[in-house]
Amino acid sequence: MIRDEFNSFCASLKATSHVVQWGNSDVWKVGDKVFAICGWNDGKDAFTFKATDLAYEVLQHEPGIRPAPYLASRGMKWLQVYEDRGMSDSSLREHIVTSYDLVVAKMTRKKRAELGM
Repeated sequence: MIRDEFNSFCASLKATSHVVQWGNSDVWKVGDKVFAICGWNDGKDAFTFKATDLAYEVLQHEPGIRPAPYLASRGMKWLQVYEDRGMSDSSLREHIVTSYDLVVAKMTRKKRAELGM
């Protein structure tokens, strides 16, 4: 996946917003909460997302995938795909959707209603 494909995919999810911050990273949010990031890899594209406990435990040891810099060091279950061999585009899309769903699930009913969810 390239950055433009990542951005197009994240934009296709309901009630998302996009900002560029943290050293030219594309940061995607739903309800003001981050669910996916492209950047943070010495100028090369890397894709960062929130993971389930199981996915975090299994995937962090796979080649091309690591605990996300900054986030994982603070005890958060975030992963970063930093090499092409880390995961297929379809798997990456599935994990981004899971990240999005994890963030939405933590929202109040009121907030989800405000976002039309």
